[in-house]
Amino acid sequence: MKIAALDTPVRASWLAKKGFRLDAKPYVSRAYDARTLIQEYPRTETLGEVTSRIFHAGRVTRSWTTSPDFGVPFLGSADIFQADLTSLQLLTRSAMKKNPKLPIEPGWTLITRSGMTAGRVAYARLSMQGLACSEDVLRVVADGDKIPPGYLYTFLASPLGIPMVKGDVYGTSVRHIEPEHVAEIPIPRIGKAKEHRIDELIQESMESRQRFEDGVCAATRDLFESAGIPDLLDVRWHDQPRDIDFSVSGLTPMTIRALNFTPRTRRILSRLSGIPHRTLGDICRGGRLARGNRFKRVESDSENGVQLVGQRQGFWLRPEGRRILMSEAEQRAVKAANETVLIASQGTLGEGEVFCRPVFATGSWIDNYVFSEHFLRVVSGDPEFSGAYLFAFLRSEAAFRILRSLATGGKQQDIHEMLRAEIPVPECTQSDRERIAETVRAAYRDRDEADKKEDQAFKLLDDAVREAAR
Repeated sequence: MKIAALDTPVRASWLAKKGFRLDAKPYVSRAYDARTLIQEYPRTETLGEVTSRIFHAGRVTRSWTTSPDFGVPFLGSADIFQADLTSLQLLTRSAMKKNPKLPIEPGWTLITRSGMTAGRVAYARLSMQGLACSEDVLRVVADGDKIPPGYLYTFLASPLGIPMVKGDVYGTSVRHIEPEHVAEIPIPRIGKAKEHRIDELIQESMESRQRFEDGVCAATRDLFESAGIPDLLDVRWHDQPRDIDFSVSGLTPMTIRALNFTPRTRRILSRLSGIPHRTLGDICRGGRLARGNRFKRVESDSENGVQLVGQRQGFWLRPEGRRILMSEAEQRAVKAANETVLIASQGTLGEGEVFCRPVFATGSWIDNYVFSEHFLRVVSGDPEFSGAYLFAFLRSEAAFRILRSLATGGKQQDIHEMLRAEIPVPECTQSDRERIAETVRAAYRDRDEADKKEDQAFKLLDDAVREAAR
């Protein structure tokens, strides 16, 4: 239960400003503490004054397609935080044309406005140009003549801005934010030089993120072309005949589940088995190909705990999640070794689910995060097959469909322990493998650089505001 702080009691004037809302959240959250600090700043302007538009798209009939020729990638309220946008669902172009407010543009600030995650903030980056975006996301369009867009995003996404954004959430089971709720948020003006420097850092971060996305896609494309199977880059899974009325022979007690023998998957496996390859189990012998260790979660604060990354958060640009207390020995047991491929290995078979999608642990992720036991750890035991090379393969649509076909279990699916070891991995040549792996590593260095640039922007803002508020 939240109660008002004694040093900032709720005042009658606050109720009037909030339209006499009688729910406690706007008054006892950190929003008013943040507003108090910002009000001490010499110059502020409201969000409505520095933007040309604050809007959402409105409801639209979501007609889906599986063909890139007839669809546009669609960003849901969770998708705007995804690091890799290559596996988005496709909204039909006809549905897109019916609502001109659906497309988004780089440089806009995006705020989730519905559901339990209402109030989270993201920056529309280069790869989002022209994509359709859900009505559950507010678009905040900076007026470039009044404020740099990167600076506006930095403030709204900062520890000062987020409480004010979330403080205006209303509702119970389904929470919401409307444009008029955030229009009165005060934005500190810290001087043109500092604002433009922060904007430059955000733009540089956005460019680095684009190099990251381009890099991992290029590595996968290079792998399949070097292996002589470029046709598997575009599987067109849903354009193929459905997996019905088929038979198999030579079954063993290892599995009798029909999903594990579907013809569409068999065709992919046949192509991979027809070229020089090694099995995943063979490559990981001496390394690891198993789920993570289970461990107790003891909640902690940011100063003493370590950040736990679950399956959903692992795919975000900047993983968020609870912090837990762990000893150094416990952390070593659940942290990821450098160049570990982490595959979401528990979940359901929905097209938009992360089950069987991989992420790559390297760089800052090695020291900063621990990972839940629900990730399948793929660690190469063969120095000639690096983790970076394996990731370039496992992130492909072909590998995803193979992994999905190996599902076992009931409501929560898992990846069959024995079948996953038999997945054929293209060999390519040693020089090919080294080149592909280096492309992945360079992409993740760009990602770490993007995070550093963004952190610098947040620090510049925080220092400027607190210095002026003394």
